[in-house]
Amino acid sequence: MKVNLNDQIPIFIQIADMIKDAVVEGGIKEGEQIPSTTELSDFYSINRATAQKGVGILVDEGIVEKRRGIGVFVAPEARSKLLKDRMEDFSKTYIQSLVEEAKRLEMSKEELLKRVSEHYEDY
Repeated sequence: MKVNLNDQIPIFIQIADMIKDAVVEGGIKEGEQIPSTTELSDFYSINRATAQKGVGILVDEGIVEKRRGIGVFVAPEARSKLLKDRMEDFSKTYIQSLVEEAKRLEMSKEELLKRVSEHYEDY
C-alpha cells in the first residue's frame, strides 16, 4: 500500500481505497483486523486524525466494524459488497460508453460481444 502525498485525491480517501483494494484482492480477509490508525499514521507519516477519517469512511460504508477495546475488523460480506459496488461503477463508467459507441458504429450485439470476448481471452 502506498500513499501519494502529491495526489489530488485526499490522503484519507487514499487510505480507505487502499484498504478496500486489499479486501477485494484478498490481502485482508473478512473477519481480519486492519492496521490501527496509529500504525497507519506511523507507517505513512501522516496525521493520526487523517488515518481515523479514512477508517471512518469504511465504518460508515459497513466495510469494517469497530470492536471496542480490540480494534477494527473487516465486516462479514465486505468483499462481496465491494465487488458489487465496483461492478456497478464499472458498468456505468465503461460498459455504458462502450455500448453507446458500438451503437453509433451500427455494430450488432453479437459483433460487440465477439470483440469483447476476443480481448477478454487475451488477458
